[in-house]
Amino acid sequence: MYELIYLVPLLPLIGFIVIGLFGSYIKSEKLIGIITSSTVLGGFIIAVMTFMELSAESPTEPYIVTLFDWIDTGYVDFAISYQVDQLSIMFTMIITGIGFLIHVYSVGYMHGDRSFYRFFAYLNLFVFMMLNLVLADNFLLTFFGWEGVGLASYLLIGFWYDQKFDGFRITWTGDAANKAFIVNRIGDFGFLIAMFLIFMNFGTLEYFGVQNLAMAYSDELMGSGLMMAITLMIFLACTGKSAQLPLAGWLPDAMAGPTSVSALIHAATMVTAGIFLIARNATLFALSTDTMMVVAIVGAITALLAASIGLVQNDIKKVLAYSTVSQLGFMFAALGVGAWTAALFHVMTHAFFKGLLFLGAGSVIHGMHHEQDIKKMGGLKKHMPTTYKTFLIATLAISGIPFFSGFFSKDEILWLTFSSELGGWWLWAILALAAFFTAFYMFRLLFLTFHGKERFDVEHVHPHESPASMTIPLVVLAILSAIGGFIGVPYALGFDMIPNVLHHYLEPIFARADSLLGIEAHHEVHAIEYFLMALSTIVALIAIFLAKRFYGNPDWKTPRSLVKKYPSAYQKLLNKWYLDEGYYKGFVDPIFKFSNGFLWKKFDVKFVDGLVNGSGGLVRSIGNLIKGLQSGVAQNYAVLMMFGIAIIIILMVSHL
Repeated sequence: MYELIYLVPLLPLIGFIVIGLFGSYIKSEKLIGIITSSTVLGGFIIAVMTFMELSAESPTEPYIVTLFDWIDTGYVDFAISYQVDQLSIMFTMIITGIGFLIHVYSVGYMHGDRSFYRFFAYLNLFVFMMLNLVLADNFLLTFFGWEGVGLASYLLIGFWYDQKFDGFRITWTGDAANKAFIVNRIGDFGFLIAMFLIFMNFGTLEYFGVQNLAMAYSDELMGSGLMMAITLMIFLACTGKSAQLPLAGWLPDAMAGPTSVSALIHAATMVTAGIFLIARNATLFALSTDTMMVVAIVGAITALLAASIGLVQNDIKKVLAYSTVSQLGFMFAALGVGAWTAALFHVMTHAFFKGLLFLGAGSVIHGMHHEQDIKKMGGLKKHMPTTYKTFLIATLAISGIPFFSGFFSKDEILWLTFSSELGGWWLWAILALAAFFTAFYMFRLLFLTFHGKERFDVEHVHPHESPASMTIPLVVLAILSAIGGFIGVPYALGFDMIPNVLHHYLEPIFARADSLLGIEAHHEVHAIEYFLMALSTIVALIAIFLAKRFYGNPDWKTPRSLVKKYPSAYQKLLNKWYLDEGYYKGFVDPIFKFSNGFLWKKFDVKFVDGLVNGSGGLVRSIGNLIKGLQSGVAQNYAVLMMFGIAIIIILMVSHL
């Protein structure tokens, strides 16, 4: 199956080309959905079969599938090559598996849209680019997919470009797409610098070759400024794509696109690209523990700040958006302490429950006739029973309730951030508080949306359950959210009876990084691990109890009294800690002011235009002076000719 891996990205590319060129002539929405969904499903089937081969063989080196030469100048030689190993296939299964469910869901969600075919063409393009990103065997091809995902996200976020959107200094969905695109370009600058440094110092951009050289010269490279510079630049790229501080502001506004796009971006593709890139280069990061500490701290702070913002948001999609930023912070914190497998475990479980939450939110919006304010909902439990039950499962999973999928991955991150030499109790405390906020705002969302009295106009709004094309993906994801965590049961709970399949599967990928960090595989049970596991569960249950007490009754007496008592804190959370205001005041406005006041009005208009216009004026003046010579009168030309002959004769005589 290794040799067939090229079909995985090729199939959605074919779907994009076919639907993009001929979709307008296909009148059947169902046919368009079948074509585009089947291309992703085909890739998922190949990925699963490849996964089975990898699991059986457990190779320690990747299998490289080279398709054709890409750039060959004699000095540099890059090919379109795919790297088949445990990491790339894991991400490939997540992308194609969740992506297929989102394609199916979108058939119902986008029904009747005037650009139905264009939407599905963009979805296929998105999947194609993301697959190139994770399957690439070199940085350059990954960068191609990295930029392609940015393009596809721009097209999808701004898909309803003519619709209004309520965001900070954002009026239209097209503005939100621009913001996402521009902010990510800042991170891409870091990616480019990292590639230049790697090529200059290692002479190659192939992942396997770079890792071999890094290991061969590990003594010289360990803790060096070079490795710190490379890894910090890579991390800068990751903060853009995975929405971490300081580049986290674009992701909540990316909710401007259709909800199924939000699910695709948040659950399985774009925002996990940063996690993938660090995991792929774990060996390089292990050579710079200072950078790893930066990754851990930034991840933990982002997790806490984003979770606190989610406490008071009222747009159902924005609550989930800040939840994604927070959960990504958990993953980066895990990567920062060398808990590589735990971070990827959370990527997988997060794909299950966050994909379900976004698709469930889309089902609610669909049933509520495009209403997104949770304060205008309520009582939807009886109107949308399937959506409610599946949404409840996802909420339990993200809250870390035993034994749903999120419980296993979240608690493994909490334990490893506490016990790792690169972590500590302070890192655990930050993430535990973020987990408390997560459970609170998610059950706040659940209670305000599905429980209590109906707060919408019952005469004009008639909520209804979504069609089967939307609810079937919800059920599938609900099953995965409920039991998917058992693939990575920690030794403290499973012992030898329930093996940690995921850890065993990914062990060859991180063996080198673990050896550099001195991390050894051991199976020990610590009493404090059970204590912290129980404590985090109690913290989640307390948060759920408070959410029930605050929002389980119709008057919301307690939260309203808290708002009156602490108006300043509430305004900070409601306005997202004024992050956007800070960005605009510190960067955007000065750039616009400098561009308009100096670059345009002074440098461009006065200097550049003056230089161009002055040059033209000088030429025009010279022309005016000499144009009299061309009068058209033959007698004048004869006089000038005789005058010239006379001068020549005089010069000749003078030389004699």
